[in-house]
Amino acid sequence: MTYQHPIRFGAKLVPQGTTIAALRGFWRLADESGFDHLWVYDHLAGVGNAATVAEPDPAIDLFDGWTLLAAMASETRRARLGCMVTANTLRHPAVLAKIATTVDHLSGGRLEFGIGAGWAEYEHRMLALELGGARRRIEKLGEALAVIKALWSPETFVDFAGEHYTLEKAVHAPKPVQRPHPPVWLGGTGEKRMLKLVAEHADVWNTVNHAGVDEAARLSGVLDRWCAEVGRDPREIRRSVQLRPHPRRVVDDVAPWLDAGFSEIVLFFGPEQPLADLEQVAERLSELRALG
Repeated sequence: MTYQHPIRFGAKLVPQGTTIAALRGFWRLADESGFDHLWVYDHLAGVGNAATVAEPDPAIDLFDGWTLLAAMASETRRARLGCMVTANTLRHPAVLAKIATTVDHLSGGRLEFGIGAGWAEYEHRMLALELGGARRRIEKLGEALAVIKALWSPETFVDFAGEHYTLEKAVHAPKPVQRPHPPVWLGGTGEKRMLKLVAEHADVWNTVNHAGVDEAARLSGVLDRWCAEVGRDPREIRRSVQLRPHPRRVVDDVAPWLDAGFSEIVLFFGPEQPLADLEQVAERLSELRALG
């Protein structure tokens, strides 16, 4: 299916194994270079290998993602900003809604609201937080999204009675700058439940380049079928991917994803030499845009 969304490019530097000065320099350069959105991530302890890690690495310094978004709002002028992605299990959704609204106001309405079901078992174990199995996490995420959107609605008092969350005449003021709310990015690939949730709630579906573009395109087709099931036009949902490109091969790395209908390309930069790598990619940004 052709989705026909504008092609946008993001830059992501995770806030681990780095410094505040390096993060600030990265944000400023990316903003000035014309990247469309900037990203951090949401963890409580340093991750050695996010795909396989079972324990936190206490030797890795890590800063809080949402606090950094508030700082990013002040350090930048035009780029949109977000957390790729927030772990729903770490905060009550009403608390997260308040944090997100505050960042939306600080940035003048530039927040992209990224959220997922959560996965890092070690973070939950070390703080005695409930994680639960995949099905329960996705059910909680669905309720959390309903809570957050209700609090962001024009309603003054919000009541909610779910299995996991309860609100009684909850107040959320002010409302976000963006109407009806900041764009919701959902990260996940589960075909039976997660992609259905994306069809129901998301403005953007995000995946990562673990299995390759062909598998991502197949999952995008699964999302199309879920949209038909829930009565949603699949063209309303933008497709996004996180890539860690080689700066000299970035055009070749990105092109297949654009051909597959992915319009939101988030380029992930490692902490070793983020500014140098960002500069090289920024020099090719016009070439990347020409692909679209």
